[in-house]
Amino acid sequence: MHEVELSYLLTPRRGKDALIRNPLMDMLHAVREQGSIAGASRTLNLSYRHVWGALKDWEKTLERPLIVWDKGQHARLTEFGEKLLWAERQAQARLAPQIEALRGDIERAFATAFDDSTHVLTLYASHDAALTALREQARAHGLHLDIRFMGSVDAIAALNAGRCMMAGFHTLDQPASKSVAALAYRHLLKPGLHKLIGFTHRTQGLIVARNNPLGIASLADLKRPGVRYVNRAQGTGTRVLLDELLARAGLRPSEIQGYPSQEPSHAAVAQAVASDAADAGLGIEAAARAKGLGFVPLVQERYHLVCRKSELPAPQVQALLKELQGGEWQAALGKLPGYSGELAQSGKVLSLRAALPWWNYRTTKVNKTRL
Repeated sequence: MHEVELSYLLTPRRGKDALIRNPLMDMLHAVREQGSIAGASRTLNLSYRHVWGALKDWEKTLERPLIVWDKGQHARLTEFGEKLLWAERQAQARLAPQIEALRGDIERAFATAFDDSTHVLTLYASHDAALTALREQARAHGLHLDIRFMGSVDAIAALNAGRCMMAGFHTLDQPASKSVAALAYRHLLKPGLHKLIGFTHRTQGLIVARNNPLGIASLADLKRPGVRYVNRAQGTGTRVLLDELLARAGLRPSEIQGYPSQEPSHAAVAQAVASDAADAGLGIEAAARAKGLGFVPLVQERYHLVCRKSELPAPQVQALLKELQGGEWQAALGKLPGYSGELAQSGKVLSLRAALPWWNYRTTKVNKTRL
């Protein structure tokens, strides 16, 4: 049994005959109609050597003879060759509606590539409900966000490696120069090379069961016997945030039951709590509300977008800035629990040093002078 592999071609206009073109079937049909390889070659506008060699290759691949190769006789198809043509006609006739629908879907998808008024922006980012909402809104305006969700550290690393045009990550407001966030992001972001774009201001806190039956009010409550915590993966912005908050509170990871556990997203953390696999997990309020769970707010943080400075003039980046600065997006953010666009200066290009004050060139210069 040989498997079928589908492919497609981009052409200025459609063919008039079969809905799915196949070179072998075209050759077999031409040979049968013309009665010779030479005639088939002329019909297909191909060289004799090409058609002859292709048919021989197909015979090897299919392990069956396709042509009766008798010298001095008209070329004709073997029984297997005839059955192939018959089977192909049956498939084309039976599946015509589905094939036509599939071709229409593919054509509509590719229409975006040929429409100069539309743009596609590749964005690797930390999980966020607002980004999902932005993708849906921007699509209606001709801006298609190709988003891949991953940890903040991995997203910025992908930006630096050239795998995406923009990355998304989040930090506390004005994180300290010796914070966990600074240690995680400082070596990845460079003033003069990168530019921050304000996106949103959001609340992070503990996702807990409905009505918070355990009365969890702070991170310190996670130390209580029997309280099961569910964590995010290492390298995610929320894991960086948790480590920062634990350090501020003087808590050790080893004191929290479940710290080594890992879930890939805020929604996954909420699901773990909803299914009683855990009692609490750090996440965004929108994820908790979506599952009908309780939420204990802990901190406000800024969600940043970042791109290379050289990419700012790109049409897809400019289209994104326009989208973020519009009133429609501000209204959409206002409907998401725990989000605010005004405080985060959505769509504004921000100074890296002002928003993330981790680089002190004056101190560095003084130290070099002393040395």
